Amino acid sequence: MNGSTLGADPSQFHRWQIMIVDDHPIVRMGLAALIDAEPDMRVVAQAEDVQGALELLGQHTLDLVIIDLSLRESSGLDLLKEVAKRQMRAIVVSMQDAPTWAERALAAGARGYVHKSEAGRNIVQAIRKVRQGRLYVSDSVSQALLERRLSSGRNEEERDTPQVERLTDRELEVMVRIGRGLTTTQISAELQVSPKTVQTYRDRIKRKLALDNAAELSAEATRWVVQRG
Repeated sequence: MNGSTLGADPSQFHRWQIMIVDDHPIVRMGLAALIDAEPDMRVVAQAEDVQGALELLGQHTLDLVIIDLSLRESSGLDLLKEVAKRQMRAIVVSMQDAPTWAERALAAGARGYVHKSEAGRNIVQAIRKVRQGRLYVSDSVSQALLERRLSSGRNEEERDTPQVERLTDRELEVMVRIGRGLTTTQISAELQVSPKTVQTYRDRIKRKLALDNAAELSAEATRWVVQRG
């Protein structure tokens, strides 16, 4: 079982019902402790991956889902899109501070984006802003987005690799894993797709980024990961 349901107290039905999805138990516990200390919100479910989260989505009437993008063997972006389809609100809590990730998360339906380094201080504030119908983005991520916007008028070589914006979410996930040194077999295991499918993604990435071979792809992916997370 990849998800767990926490006991519900009928007397607290007025509290916002929240699920946390993160593959690190200590992160889930820390966030839950902060949230449960508030009188107007409560964590009622936790999951470590997309499969567990989807099971729990069908068991609870949730007001908010908190999602980590980098889930083990699954994609937080995929879950985020499913949550948005169900017209539920979501906040992303992630170590990724590159503007590309924040933009994709917000485009997929997230109402907030909190960097994990700031989550302990700001997660409650983020939840309350989202509850008020507003967006919340961490300071560090907001700064990166602002710098990206300001740089949009500069010369091509000064901007955040424009070709990367052409990659799909899955292609970007594959590229990040290449940049982290994973093999095709390891990537296929993490993303739960066949090695042949991973190779197809690799070929598409090379074509979109105008790279000639695997060595160039590895070098570009490593550079992107080092510079932007």
